[in-house]
Amino acid sequence: MIVLENVCKSYVMGDNVVNALQGITLTIQQGEFVSLIGASGSGKSTLLHTIGLLDRPDRGRLTINGREVSAMTDDEISRLRSENIGFVFQQFHLLKRLSALENVELPLIYAKGDRHAAAPLALLERVGLGQRYHHKPNELSGGQQQRVAIARALIRKPSIVLADEPTGNLDSQSGEEIMKLLRELHAEGFTVILVTHEPDIAANADRIIRIHDGKVVEDTRKPGAVHTANARPPADPGASISAPAISSLPNLQTLKLNLRQAIRGLLGNKLRTALSALGVIIGVAAVIVMLALGDGAQASVKQQLQRLGSNRVNIRPAPQKVAGVKGARGAVTRLTLASALSVEGKIPNVVGVTASVSGNNIQIVAGNNNTSTRVFGCLPGNQQVYSETPQYGRYFTMQECYERKRVAVLGTTVVKDLFGDENPLGKDLVINKVPFKVIGVLPSKGTTGPWDDDDKVMIPLQTAMYRVLGRQYVDQIDVSAAAEDDIDQVKEDLLKLSRTWPRIPNTIGDSYQVSDSRQIVDAMKGMTNTMSNLLASVAAISLIVGGIGIMNIMLVSVTERTREIGLRKAIGARGHDIRTQFLIESVVLCVAGGLAGIIVGWLVILIISLSQGWMLTPSLVAIIISTGFSGLVGICFGYWPALQASRLDPIEALRYE
Repeated sequence: MIVLENVCKSYVMGDNVVNALQGITLTIQQGEFVSLIGASGSGKSTLLHTIGLLDRPDRGRLTINGREVSAMTDDEISRLRSENIGFVFQQFHLLKRLSALENVELPLIYAKGDRHAAAPLALLERVGLGQRYHHKPNELSGGQQQRVAIARALIRKPSIVLADEPTGNLDSQSGEEIMKLLRELHAEGFTVILVTHEPDIAANADRIIRIHDGKVVEDTRKPGAVHTANARPPADPGASISAPAISSLPNLQTLKLNLRQAIRGLLGNKLRTALSALGVIIGVAAVIVMLALGDGAQASVKQQLQRLGSNRVNIRPAPQKVAGVKGARGAVTRLTLASALSVEGKIPNVVGVTASVSGNNIQIVAGNNNTSTRVFGCLPGNQQVYSETPQYGRYFTMQECYERKRVAVLGTTVVKDLFGDENPLGKDLVINKVPFKVIGVLPSKGTTGPWDDDDKVMIPLQTAMYRVLGRQYVDQIDVSAAAEDDIDQVKEDLLKLSRTWPRIPNTIGDSYQVSDSRQIVDAMKGMTNTMSNLLASVAAISLIVGGIGIMNIMLVSVTERTREIGLRKAIGARGHDIRTQFLIESVVLCVAGGLAGIIVGWLVILIISLSQGWMLTPSLVAIIISTGFSGLVGICFGYWPALQASRLDPIEALRYE
């Protein structure tokens, strides 16, 4: 079953080279009970670890079940160890956060074939712990912990049981009970290899091999020892070694078990887990809040643009150059009231037409109050072009424009200055010594640049031209396109129409210029997009910083759990199994932090909305992106610690202090 030919193993300790095994040649048959005895440092434990495939020899050949180990890959060795070898360690190596039953079930996580080779509870009952299966290691005595370790070694029904000083940490009574159990296992056909330095313990075996300075100095058998009558064959001899490599992707059951262990591992140190997740929580919350602020800013800009008239097309007189005259432009065509009135009904895809004149610093008096403000004369279409439908009262009509009625619509700033908290509708005021009656109040628009858009008075265009401001021409004509896609066609139609209007003789080029507000709109949208991206980038950086903290904590966790990693490898875990486990822990930590960050982000947005009066709403896209990114952070920053864990040598990890 086991053949060693001239096996050598040495270790470098500082400047010294220790030859632990020196040319060991040995054969062990199926069903034997072998005891390896020797003083401390003789090499017996190294020999046991080499037989158990935890350590590779430097030279020589090791053959198990007819296959040379040196020709096997690490995954094949792990599979062979999982299916054919059960370890009983002197230090027990039980995981403290798992119950006795869960410690026994641990090898099944890495059993890719038959996961129910033996019933865990039945094994615990066999070793006398059926009533204490739910207890954790710190609730069990040393002898009971060793019984749990033996049950764990038997869960896969191995053909070989390796016991390294199984009674070394036990009292004499517990030690005798463990040896009795090992003798029973041998009687059932298990091949048992026992390491001890006590002759009375070694005497329980049928074959005693004495090791000294890394060499076999004595190999004796008890007279009449029989070891092949009911020996247990290896699991799938040959197939367990030469079968194709098992997929590295964990199945659903393995993922479920790893997930459960990851959660338990994280809950085992709640404070450190919370502090580790804090960076991710802050990062995710920052992403959600920053994107909500960016969306709120964009919505505010969009609302402001809608109030100003985002589809507005403007017509103004263009400076003209006289044909045949050198020099700069100087002549300017005038826009007439007739030109403004001619636009109505002649341009398709138009929802509003207005013309306007304006005067700044116009004195207005109402009772004992007065103020200086801007006065605009316009047509009723101003409501559609500039989104100025009154919130109280009404706008003046086209008939009132023709009749030059003295009616006024006030901005909220003027209302506050002249009337305070009183209702201004129907009240009288005087504009440039001309009496007017208030018929409406405009909605509040706030401030645009240096101008207060609420500090103005709107009156009929003809009233402003002929009764208040004394104008013969209008300042500009504004048209509102039905949709943004119609702006270019409306501009083209307006330009054609303007060429039919009066112009200065002998001038070159178009007499009127037609423009729209899309450049301003695009600039404001670009500014808000830039701000949103900047805020999101800052939040993403904080999330990355949180990921670095996760990686640091996971590296610390690998160091703290080195012996656990060694144990898992000893019971059959392959490199990708260890990587998967630590990656799952990292992802669980980051996703949990991400979910907590979503809650924190919602609360922060709620506080900002209530305290500042802003309408902020976290977007679904922000939540999905931040949660997905937190999971990605867990994978990216958890991979390096997981890789470091998977590369640990099992025997070195088990010896780690």
